[in-house]
Amino acid sequence: MDKMALGIICGVAFGALAVLTMIPLQFPDRKSALLGAFFNRFAIGFLIGVTSLPVPPWVAGLIVSVLVSLPSAIISKAYAPILGIGVVGGMIIGFVVGKWGV
Repeated sequence: MDKMALGIICGVAFGALAVLTMIPLQFPDRKSALLGAFFNRFAIGFLIGVTSLPVPPWVAGLIVSVLVSLPSAIISKAYAPILGIGVVGGMIIGFVVGKWGV
């Protein structure tokens, strides 16, 4: 499968998973928080699919996910959950895109 298409599919799945994990939480502006989380995680998948770095694919996923997740973590001061989930998801997406992307 094309790397960009695979990155988009993985990004949609990662974004949906992020939203599902946030449903039980309370936020002052719930809609904005859920949309922000979805697009943050979607961007990780998309960017991993279109990025070509001279490192193993899982490392590229790690780099992209840290760069995309760090601003949200700094703003919300929720470093561990945002960076932790972002890094794990980014590494998995990097592996998937590297293994099955063409």
